[in-house]
Amino acid sequence: MGLPEIKESDLRSWKLLAAFKKRLAKIGAQSARHPSWAHPRRWLLLEDYLCLFLLGLVNPVVRTTRGLCAASRLARVQEEVCSRPVSLGSFSEAQHLIDPAVLEKVFQALAREVPGRDQTQRHWLIQDSSLFNALPRMHWALWRRQGKKQAQVRLHLSLDSVDESPARAKVTTGRGCERAAWERQVQPGDGYVADRYYSENYQLLQRLDQKGVAFVVRLREAAVMEVEQERPCTLEDAKARVLDDAWVRLGCKTRYRVGRLRLVRVQAAKEVLLLLTNLGPEELSAAQVALLYKERWKVELFFRWIKYILGCRHWLAESAPGAEIELYLALIAGLLLHLYSGQKPNRRLMELLQFYALGWATIEELEAGLAREKLRQEASAKKS
Repeated sequence: MGLPEIKESDLRSWKLLAAFKKRLAKIGAQSARHPSWAHPRRWLLLEDYLCLFLLGLVNPVVRTTRGLCAASRLARVQEEVCSRPVSLGSFSEAQHLIDPAVLEKVFQALAREVPGRDQTQRHWLIQDSSLFNALPRMHWALWRRQGKKQAQVRLHLSLDSVDESPARAKVTTGRGCERAAWERQVQPGDGYVADRYYSENYQLLQRLDQKGVAFVVRLREAAVMEVEQERPCTLEDAKARVLDDAWVRLGCKTRYRVGRLRLVRVQAAKEVLLLLTNLGPEELSAAQVALLYKERWKVELFFRWIKYILGCRHWLAESAPGAEIELYLALIAGLLLHLYSGQKPNRRLMELLQFYALGWATIEELEAGLAREKLRQEASAKKS
């Protein structure tokens, strides 16, 4: 039996695409384009290509490049997404003619639209990166050999610790340095939570401190330090399982030591965590340091969400700029869904959104589902 024919009713992601087009038009008008887009014989428009690409990421029906090109022949798709049918050759070529920086700007503009972010207070972000497996023929992504060749793309992400939505992002090959990407992403006044890898470069921590960037990072157990001053722990600290709080200097030799930093030791379920921060107790108590670091796992959950629930695991473009375009579009899709639903959709809510997109759920049923999920999250927050 052949595959069932794709119908227009199966491809209803129009609202998200309209929101994307609106923001793309504003950013795109201010950005330089490849001269090829202005050629009179070019039929495929830049906006059409990106909207068709985004349709492939948010729609549950079509997940391949050939499927998207076939869908572009449908009248409603041409009306709402792309103005005319798109050939496979044109779709594949377009990835080489777009500067991913345009999508990075669209992503940043959307991130600023997320409600509830107080720009006057310190913005606490969770920093991490994740690898996306590339195809063997994506030779540009080859970065190491461990038994067999590994080709991967790395997404460096700063995740908002409150609303769990992406705030800043950078895409590199798998070999892209996580600490270097982190330093490029920081902005003065930010606060960051990160794992042990990010604390290994003491000079980087000192540079961040000088820039006015706060951090809470985990320190490796083998780190060499000199304790300068121990601080008493409060009852609140004891409830957060804080063992001790002290000012220290890191480095095995005097000439390599960095400025004074604060070390908070916390008893976790299976081990003792060494948490390092550049903030004093008047700004961040030891208990707050411990609680902030507990938020770090949110970024792991987000990576799982984008890979397994949004479904960003199949490459619609295989070049370096094409992979960067796809990951930025995936983040944009995540932000649009967040703005539309008021939260990061879980699997059940994502299914309900897709049922609504397919026309199988009414707007009333979707709103009821959103309300149920909000109540569930509020009840879960009260328990914790």
